[in-house]
Amino acid sequence: MKNKLTIKILFSFTLLFLVSSFVYSAENKYGGTLVLSTTSDPRSFNDIMAKETSTTLVTSYIFEGLTTTNAYNLKVEPNLASKWEVSEDGLVWKFYLRDDVLWNDGKKFTADDVVFTFNDLIFNPEIPNSARDVFTIEDKPFLVEKIDDLTVQFTLPVKFAPFLRGMNQAILPKHKLKEAVLKKEFNHTWGIDTNPKEIVGTGPFKLIQYLPGQYLTFEKNPYYWKKSSSGDKLPYLDRIIYVIVQNVDVEILKFLEGSIDAFQLRGMDYPLLKPLEQKKNFKIFDLGPDLGSNFICFNLNTRKNPENGSLFLDEKKSKWFNDIKFREAISYVIDREQMIKIVKNGLGYPQYSAMSPASGFFYNDNIVKRDFDVKKAKEILKRAGYIDRNKDGFIEDKAGNTIEFNLYTNADNTERADIASIIRNDFESLGMKVNFQGLEFNTLVSKLNSTYDWDTIILGLTGGVEPHFGKNVWMSDGQLHLWNPNQETPATKWEERVDGIFNQAVQELNEDKRKVLYDEYQMIISEELPLIYTVLSARLTAVRNKFGNLNPTNYGGVFHNIEEIYIKEDSH
Repeated sequence: MKNKLTIKILFSFTLLFLVSSFVYSAENKYGGTLVLSTTSDPRSFNDIMAKETSTTLVTSYIFEGLTTTNAYNLKVEPNLASKWEVSEDGLVWKFYLRDDVLWNDGKKFTADDVVFTFNDLIFNPEIPNSARDVFTIEDKPFLVEKIDDLTVQFTLPVKFAPFLRGMNQAILPKHKLKEAVLKKEFNHTWGIDTNPKEIVGTGPFKLIQYLPGQYLTFEKNPYYWKKSSSGDKLPYLDRIIYVIVQNVDVEILKFLEGSIDAFQLRGMDYPLLKPLEQKKNFKIFDLGPDLGSNFICFNLNTRKNPENGSLFLDEKKSKWFNDIKFREAISYVIDREQMIKIVKNGLGYPQYSAMSPASGFFYNDNIVKRDFDVKKAKEILKRAGYIDRNKDGFIEDKAGNTIEFNLYTNADNTERADIASIIRNDFESLGMKVNFQGLEFNTLVSKLNSTYDWDTIILGLTGGVEPHFGKNVWMSDGQLHLWNPNQETPATKWEERVDGIFNQAVQELNEDKRKVLYDEYQMIISEELPLIYTVLSARLTAVRNKFGNLNPTNYGGVFHNIEEIYIKEDSH
């Protein structure tokens, strides 16, 4: 029975793909399916609760904000709001909503939805979410009020420099979620077991099917409000399908066999794919350094588990990891040039602190950069008391404990696993015993956000052009303060200073003065090393030569204007 069901599912998927590929009319741009891939199942469909890209990959097609950032010039533009006004003191903002927006179930989008999203979800203390970190200044939330059905007013406690850019926050439907909030069930609402029809947004596509481990299917939102410059109703595409695969190597095979239309390749894949561009009819776009970050993180959590009273992290490991000399030595054995050469085939960039060079204005290149130096690392460890006391080939601390710890990364990311192998060898060259293990991505996220039972991880975070939107990572009480999250008070003086910088910089409207503050925060991170950065990938994407309106940018990627993308006539 199971085999018959599997065959039926696969047949349905094939039929869906074939039918959608031939509904295209030679007279217009409408129709067709974009087939992409992902290496992780989503952890949730709840955008407010999302803390990982496996969820936001899905929700980005479904939900929208009042504003959006232009992918070409990075300016803030109207989106669900058609315009706005601001008071002279910069504290009161009035947004006028579009009157032609419907949710994908046909219900009218109104000011009630905006007020609900902020007051009942983001600022609800019973709902843990990263957005609250961003929209709270010195523990003071915004006052969000409905003026009429199409007008919303935000009153800020203090000046908030990135306010307009922050209004790209996804707005969720009150009519679908109010009951879950009243019943205190929102934290478990719109999980992966939810019927996709229940997930309602204003975005260009809606989720219609999810089969764990196999695929996600999106269908165009028939009520989508946006139109092209020539007046065409958008989006042009009928469907987007994400095939869920085990790893990037499988993505390459599927791309070469023609079953997916695009994928983000690694530097190591470039020599294989570049010579095949013409033969296989695709193009590789190099958009420059990734906006995100990749790093090693040690668990610095010194707290006890309130459920059983035991420390989250073994006491001796906590002493090692919280020793700045230990982390400084580690930073000197990160061989970034080797990583770029071996893993990324020369197509990468070294990273030393919290922002990417692609971030532009707020990026600080004048931070502490510790280049590869094993001899210096060993000297630092020796001075700090980490030496091989019993001549067994491994170093011990002053109490005689062998320096041994676990190193994790997500198993589906083969490039990250290769980097982990290099790092493990580098650690072992210092006399450390390292147990490396690749974990399923959502298991890794649970360790970071829930159980806190981890030693060291290799991971990455997405990035952007506005430093404040990383507040949930850098503030000591932030949801994504990975090394020691949700602190009641800052655990260290430097974390207290970073808190102060973010609270001050967000109120500074002079961009040059803001840069001075954010330069300082990047310097602190490079000195204190809560995250030890490795290398950035060149942002490489291979795309079939079948799409119109394709205008890639570093900020937005290849399909940033997904509603305008169409399949060209000669591709059918």
